Amino acid sequence: MRAILQRVRYARVSVEGTAMAAIQHGMLILLGVGQGDRDAEATSLAEKCADLRLFEDSQGKTNLAAGEVGAQALVVSQFTLYADTRKGRRPSFTQAAAPTLAEPLVRRFAETLAARGIPTQLGQFGAHMSVELENDGPFTLILEAEPPA
Repeated sequence: MRAILQRVRYARVSVEGTAMAAIQHGMLILLGVGQGDRDAEATSLAEKCADLRLFEDSQGKTNLAAGEVGAQALVVSQFTLYADTRKGRRPSFTQAAAPTLAEPLVRRFAETLAARGIPTQLGQFGAHMSVELENDGPFTLILEAEPPA
């Protein structure tokens, strides 16, 4: 499982011009599910995102986690994080999980964030979405779940 996490001032997702989800001050998380990912990877990666010190304290140092600053999360499924571009000009997505596997894991990820006290919203799985955001920093991280032991 892979994530692109951006600290944002705001983020919103629309489908066909209709707003589906929006947050203020928090994290936009683009989430890719790979073949072989399970609940354990979704849970551990969500916990990592919740616990990372991404937000500034009163001295301007990134010492605070999302829950400590009342941050929100917007989770957007993005299978393209598993693109293989090593050959040719057309990306291959064979390493991305099938939608029937990916959708429940995206939901598990979001549920884990919410259970950690972070108000969480989801994009619309499988839809062609417009994502709008204002990156705060900019502050962007690439994360990958640890493979199961």
